[in-house]
Amino acid sequence: MSKKHLIFYDASCPLCQSIKSIIVKLDWFHRLEWLPVQKIHQTNYRFLRNRNLYDEIHMITSTNEIKAGFYTVRKILLNLPLAMPLAWILFLPLADKLGVPLYQFVSENRYEWFGRLEENPS
Repeated sequence: MSKKHLIFYDASCPLCQSIKSIIVKLDWFHRLEWLPVQKIHQTNYRFLRNRNLYDEIHMITSTNEIKAGFYTVRKILLNLPLAMPLAWILFLPLADKLGVPLYQFVSENRYEWFGRLEENPS
């Protein structure tokens, strides 16, 4: 079995939880593994502690690359057969020029728009 991509997400964010539940259903080949950032202190991923884990979704790819924000979303979509066409669009030149600020805008406003869940990471 090949190594999975490890995704660090904010379990107190309703938007993040909802999107995660959809992605899990679309992950037909089980390439993605999820870990709440609230549990990062219980792991050996201490090198991630100086990153904005609550502000941006992060990923350690199966090849040990660290991705954050828009680049994580793009990599996740690339691993979902139904979302692959969208992922290819996000790899077009200059797509990140729009994608990065759009991701940051949503990330900065998600608690205001969707609230915050009790800290009970799943």
